[in-house]
Amino acid sequence: MRLIPSLRTALFAFTLSIISTASFAQIGISVTFGPPAIPVYEQPVCPGDGYLWTPGYWAWDPDAGDYYWVPGTWVEAPEVGYLWTPPWWGWEGGRFFFHEGWWGPHVGFYGGINYGFGYFGDGFVGGRWDHDHFFYNRSVMNINVVNIRNVYNEHVEIRTENHVSFNGGPGGLEARARPEEERAEHERHIGPAGVQNEHMRAARGNPELRASANHGRPPIAATARPGEFRGGGAVAAREDGGAYRPPENRGGAQPRPESGSRTFNHASELPPMQRAAAPNTGNQKRDQKYQQQQEKLFNKQNQERQQLQQRQEQEHQRMAQQNANEARKQQTEQRHQQQTQQLQQRHDQQRQHLQTRQQPPPKHK
Repeated sequence: MRLIPSLRTALFAFTLSIISTASFAQIGISVTFGPPAIPVYEQPVCPGDGYLWTPGYWAWDPDAGDYYWVPGTWVEAPEVGYLWTPPWWGWEGGRFFFHEGWWGPHVGFYGGINYGFGYFGDGFVGGRWDHDHFFYNRSVMNINVVNIRNVYNEHVEIRTENHVSFNGGPGGLEARARPEEERAEHERHIGPAGVQNEHMRAARGNPELRASANHGRPPIAATARPGEFRGGGAVAAREDGGAYRPPENRGGAQPRPESGSRTFNHASELPPMQRAAAPNTGNQKRDQKYQQQQEKLFNKQNQERQQLQQRQEQEHQRMAQQNANEARKQQTEQRHQQQTQQLQQRHDQQRQHLQTRQQPPPKHK
């Protein structure tokens, strides 16, 4: 059976939208105990026109078995008209699951969590797009009107000062997604920008930001720009949002059983590469050669990942400059997802192949 072109195009676009939406519904990890409350802190002044606020949140480091604070920061929107839906933790089946944040035309559900600064539990009241320009609501956003003139004042009634950082379960929030938030979930999404992922990785590598060290009151609660953890643009928390009492056994996180392996849409979303442990077979010459091959493969794969990330980001920039239509954007997103998955699979196979080749020869009896 042959489909007429218009119907075939519509079906293709619909399929792509399903793929895009499903990938952002993925939940990366689960933890047996909840994150600390959202700390109290001041918002750094907006660094320039076109920057949108992305509130701070607690993420999980499975290697450390600990939560760590990802400071709130100002980020340039990846596309005109797009808004940020913050990540959030939710209780399900006796565990806490992490829902990733995303960019889209409308703000979706983020667990009813009061992140402050326009994100008070549902929607966003810190500003709005007017054609190709973003206007800031000065009543909730820290804006220097000398540098930024596109502002307005709209009173916002904050319904609660609750600092709980998760939805559901004992002590959690009871918010449920509204119809408009559910509709937003089915729109085209873009994952965190490259600078957001780098910002998160820098936070993960900072021991001061671990909950076990700061007890829910991070010394770097927010930054003026992603990754700038020092200087006048970095703000410390004034106080914690509530008592933090983690269990003595902080056992590691586990993948969500029914969700399978996570799908990454862009090379910038891939987790940091880890060097393999130094071999120790007792044969010094063999171990030294194997370690050199491991290092060579690590550098090669890291370079390939950076090259793919650069190409994908350049394509996003070109589409924004050319004001690409929705069909072209969807095709590009699907291609980026396929490229990223293929790169990840190829790198896994290369590491497995190297490991197999370096197995010591069997001993003959």
